[in-house]
Amino acid sequence: MTRRMVLMVAMVLLGVLGGLAFPQATGILSGPFYAMSVTALLAVGLYGSTHGIDLGHLRSDARTVVLAVTVGVLLKAVLITAVLLAVFQNPAYLVLGIAVAQIDPLSVAALGESSRLSRRGQALLLAWASFDDPVTTLLTIYVAAFAMRFQDGAATVHQALGDPAMFTIDLVGNLAVAAVAIVLYRLTGRFAPRRQFPVGCAILAVVFAVGVWQTWVLAVALVGLKVRPRLPGRPAAVQGVLDKAVNVAFLLAAVLLGVVLSAGVSPVPGIVLGVTAFLAHALVSLPLTRSHTRADRVLLALAQQNGITAITLALLLEPFFSGTVAVVAPAILVINLLYLLSNAVFAARTRRRAGVAVR
Repeated sequence: MTRRMVLMVAMVLLGVLGGLAFPQATGILSGPFYAMSVTALLAVGLYGSTHGIDLGHLRSDARTVVLAVTVGVLLKAVLITAVLLAVFQNPAYLVLGIAVAQIDPLSVAALGESSRLSRRGQALLLAWASFDDPVTTLLTIYVAAFAMRFQDGAATVHQALGDPAMFTIDLVGNLAVAAVAIVLYRLTGRFAPRRQFPVGCAILAVVFAVGVWQTWVLAVALVGLKVRPRLPGRPAAVQGVLDKAVNVAFLLAAVLLGVVLSAGVSPVPGIVLGVTAFLAHALVSLPLTRSHTRADRVLLALAQQNGITAITLALLLEPFFSGTVAVVAPAILVINLLYLLSNAVFAARTRRRAGVAVR
């Protein structure tokens, strides 16, 4: 986690320097391919997160995961938004609470065996982190459309992001694309197993294309659960390529964030957003994890981290809500610093208690 955050900060600073050296670079926000490019980075991150979920572990805590990514995400977003609106009274901040409400699954996966969580706790956190990403992405898009009604030029931008009345249609579209892809992949595996790898790759290409074109990133996340092509004789090859693709997407998003951030930063709203998001997760997590051990409950409450999804959502919102990146970027830094600090304090207290018990 520490190494990843250092790398993220370094890439953001690189982008800031690039933006300062070439001020015209910020013009990419109005470019014709900006939104599609950012959505592509988001899709890569979402597929990478759900692709690594252990479905066996997921079933043991399915109820908690469902509650976490539905009720939990909504409660976190409401709590964060309520604080921001009360403090700053800016309707544009309606979207910021959702943009940072998710947990970064790549950071969670990177912890691996070094995590102090139990096996069950690790599985729950990874599933939670993987599924709240697409949920917060969908919520961000439609809450943004609602928030636009309070701003000048709302009709044009509102149309660009999508009408909230289309939510059901988009949801059905996401589910339909994912269902067709999964069925085709499974049928290929049953009737033409030797062709499953190339067919699976082709299916993924189509799903990614449709997902980026229509912003149906939930479909991309869902196919990650079942459409997992394996190269015969080299089962780890695809995972290696996927890991590299996700890391490249993360680095590109961080650099792009820095370029946009070169236009200015809003540290005070960012700090408030970061602290509020971290505390909101802790408040929502505790009642959801009542069946877990005390240590797991504390660690899950201190698990809020942000990464590629928060970055890409901020980039996606920036053209429509100017200043989003200026607030979200410092918030991401604050959230990750709070994660490192709180977990370090908990680890130190755990070691002290263990030492006293031994004596």
